[in-house]
Amino acid sequence: MAREKRKDKKRDLDFEISFYEGVLKKRPDFFQALTALGNAYTARGDYAEGLKIDLRLKRLRRDDPMVHYNLACSYSLLGKIDSALKTLKTAIGLGYDDFNYLRRDPDLENLRKDKRFETLFKALKR
Repeated sequence: MAREKRKDKKRDLDFEISFYEGVLKKRPDFFQALTALGNAYTARGDYAEGLKIDLRLKRLRRDDPMVHYNLACSYSLLGKIDSALKTLKTAIGLGYDDFNYLRRDPDLENLRKDKRFETLFKALKR
């Protein structure tokens, strides 16, 4: 039963990815489609593809704290801790402030293992 659910989820994600890739062929800078595609890649475990999308989103919305937050998550998932930390600081500087979620977001697990994350978090509490 669990295997069937995983197959269904993968099939759903494959369909979703295909759909958004098709939309983006016609409208390459469609922000909402890019965001959904990046989320779908990440959910499927295609972190490198998710990173590519997040970098495109950053070019489109340089001052959007959520774009930078999601980019930090992609870096963290790929084990690029220095880039994740730097980008997370940028997100916070731009206004990202959901610090409770930041402490439990599974995408940031690799980053939270780095002592610099705790230093950053303590500084945020002040």
